[in-house]
Amino acid sequence: MPRPLRVAIVGAGPAGIYAADALLKSDVAAEPGVSIDLFERMPAPFGLIRYGVAPDHPRIKGIITALHQVLDKPQIRLFGNVDYPNDLNLDDLRAFYDAVIFSTGATADRELAIPGVELDGSYGAADFVSWYDGHPDVPRTWPLQAEKVAVLGVGNVALDVARILAKTAEELLPTEIPPNVHEGLKANKALEVHVFGRRGPAQAKFSPMELRELDHSPTIEVIVDPEDIDYDEGSIETRRGNKQADMVAKTLENWAIRDVGERPHKLFLHFFESPTEILGEDGKVVGLRTERTALDGTGNVKGTGEFKDWDVTAVYRAVGYLSDKLPKLPWDIETGTVPDEGGRVIQESGEHLTSTYVTGWIRRGPVGLIGHTKGDANETVSNLLADFAGGRLQTPDSPEPEAVDAFLAERNVRFTTWEGWYKLDAAEKALGEPQGRERVKLVEREDMLRESGA
Repeated sequence: MPRPLRVAIVGAGPAGIYAADALLKSDVAAEPGVSIDLFERMPAPFGLIRYGVAPDHPRIKGIITALHQVLDKPQIRLFGNVDYPNDLNLDDLRAFYDAVIFSTGATADRELAIPGVELDGSYGAADFVSWYDGHPDVPRTWPLQAEKVAVLGVGNVALDVARILAKTAEELLPTEIPPNVHEGLKANKALEVHVFGRRGPAQAKFSPMELRELDHSPTIEVIVDPEDIDYDEGSIETRRGNKQADMVAKTLENWAIRDVGERPHKLFLHFFESPTEILGEDGKVVGLRTERTALDGTGNVKGTGEFKDWDVTAVYRAVGYLSDKLPKLPWDIETGTVPDEGGRVIQESGEHLTSTYVTGWIRRGPVGLIGHTKGDANETVSNLLADFAGGRLQTPDSPEPEAVDAFLAERNVRFTTWEGWYKLDAAEKALGEPQGRERVKLVEREDMLRESGA
């Protein structure tokens, strides 16, 4: 009797779970069957949804329900709190699996090459997101003394950062934020938040719903300068061909023509302002310098030589995420991704690295919404299964599932399981219940391991 196809997936966020789902829905799942092990560095699964989505976005967190249904399948095992490559590396995985899929995502901040980024008060958005989302590996406090703050970038992460900075701690208390984050936000002194985009309204990367949510807070006054509403031929083409871009532009137009209200926190959305320098004194941020830009007819912009200094004492750089380099895999330094063809990892020689695949942001970079990851996973898995059918996968020495448990035990790796997630989930919900909250997220890794029964 042929044994099931054994697949390891490194990274238990949406990308990895979608890949597992695609495997389970394949013909191979029926005969000879599939056996999937998901390895996750965090003690809990769900990656970006748990540690990258703002806590006041329960709608997006609802995706967890669908991911739950996948992980509930008996063909899948979860190994949480297992770090690649420290706890097990590619050679180790090859001993147990026919194929390995990497779906490790992106957690670091992309660099912004302007003077002053090293100043005290200049922060990467990814670090701030990790703090307010209760990531176990970041500090428990965050400096929030600045009354005027700049956020660089016009994507959804920039909106999240700006919204969290502009909201009150009490507004966020009904969410799952941990106690240390609530305490930190109570001390937040921000009264003005300025979001800067290099190009115009038609080029903003906001999702229409995320943008409109800014205006739902009773404490946030969203302000757009009418002079920033400008379009060239390229911008008009973008609006005609992209419904989302058109909806974003219309929302911004409506905000630009209305009177400024009385809500206590002001959130300014600036366009055609390209950051050129973070200004400092005595090692601390004291301002931001931008160059006014103008559309060039194609939807792109050029500098005008007109500069302006903005009175801010903190700057958050939300210019994109960057993946961590994975040992033993080829790497594209420019894009921060693993080179691939259809999800097959491609070596410098141009040949496919046998039995090795990528999906999600480690494959295509940190672009697109969570839902886009599903098509990515389907393509990767389709090619993996084609290689399986063609006899191109390597054969592991120890394909039996218990060999993995024995290996981790021998290495003294303390790992969590899917059953453990249910325990942790119940513990977090129990913490929230006395306060009428859905859950209170546990932050300390040791607390998560203990509640998971690891």
